[in-house]
Amino acid sequence: MPDKKQIEEGLDFTPQFDANGLIPAIAQDASTGQILMVAYMNREALEQTIATGNAVYYSRSRKKLWKKGEQSGHFQKVRQILVDCDQDCLILKVEVNAGQCHTGYQSCFYRAIEDKAGKKLKLIAKKTFDPRKIYKNP
Repeated sequence: MPDKKQIEEGLDFTPQFDANGLIPAIAQDASTGQILMVAYMNREALEQTIATGNAVYYSRSRKKLWKKGEQSGHFQKVRQILVDCDQDCLILKVEVNAGQCHTGYQSCFYRAIEDKAGKKLKLIAKKTFDPRKIYKNP
């Protein structure tokens, strides 16, 4: 295993997967900078993403690989993968063709905390598509 200095300052890509074999991956619109979603990748998903140029994630709920857009047609074409200093988190700068959240919004981050007590949310975006027309079980 590489030492801390190699991981933090070296030029070898040695992703640091967690105890479950996963690494967080943040999808960011390459054109606008908007954060679209946060997902996880296992080694196979990361390897497929690098090899194909299309975002592939690991679904923790379904316990299987998930090619973004396989059901919706809302794919993510990867333009660049950024690696943080500890190599335990990734940012995928992606090109998208439609809204990215299964609820119908461009981003999964469509609400903000509204009150000082931190108990209420407000919508900060409008839906870009109707998920009932795309997904069998939205």
